[in-house]
Amino acid sequence: MKPTEEHVREVLRLLDEAYGTDDICYLDHETDYEFLFAVILSAQCTDARVNMVTPHLYKKFDSLEKFAGCDLLELEKEIHSIGFYHAKAANIKACAKRLLTVYGGKVPDTMEELLTLPGVGRKTANVILGNIYRKPSVVVDTHVKRISKKLGLTEETDPEKVEYALMEVLPEENWIRYNMQIITLGRTICTARKPDCANCFLNRECPSSTGNPMDDKKG
Repeated sequence: MKPTEEHVREVLRLLDEAYGTDDICYLDHETDYEFLFAVILSAQCTDARVNMVTPHLYKKFDSLEKFAGCDLLELEKEIHSIGFYHAKAANIKACAKRLLTVYGGKVPDTMEELLTLPGVGRKTANVILGNIYRKPSVVVDTHVKRISKKLGLTEETDPEKVEYALMEVLPEENWIRYNMQIITLGRTICTARKPDCANCFLNRECPSSTGNPMDDKKG
C-alpha cells in the first residue's frame, strides 16, 4: 500500500527537525576520486574506520596514476584493517586505471558510466551522483531499506526496487539528505538489534513502533 502524502510529509518534517536540512558527507576527501575510493572502502565498514585509513592512504598514493600503478600487496597492506580488503584493493587499482584510460582521470557523472567502474554498484553510484554532482539520487543501504519499510514508505525488499519506490513517494529535494538522516537514525535510535521506539521522535508515525505510536491514536 502506498503511503499517504500526509504521512510522508510528517516523516520528512520530523527528520528535518531532528537532523537539519544540510546534506552531510561523513567520508573525508579532497578530490572526486578520493571520495569514490572512500565509498568503495566503506562497504560493510564504518565511515569512522575509513576516515582513519584514508589520510595516510591518500598521502602515500597521491594521484590516480600512483593508484593505477601501485603494487597490489602494498595497497592491501594500507587498507588491511578494513573488511574485504583484498577485493577492495583490486577494485580501487582497476578503477584508477579505468578512470585514467576511459574517463580522462575524471569520475563520470552518469549512472550508466559509473556502473562500468570496478567495485561500483547502484548504491555507490548514487552516493557519487548525490554528493559530488548534486544530482538528486536515492541511496539504499541496509539502514534505508530496513527503516523505510518500518515507516511504511515501501513494502519492497530488493534494494533497487526500494530505490524506485522511494523516488515515487519522496519529494526530489529530499532524496539526498533522506539517506543521511536515516543512516543517523539507524545508527543511534532505530538500531537493527534493539530499536529504541519509546524514545524515537518518529514513533507516532511508525507503524512498526513498539513504543506507542498507534496506542495513543486509538485512545
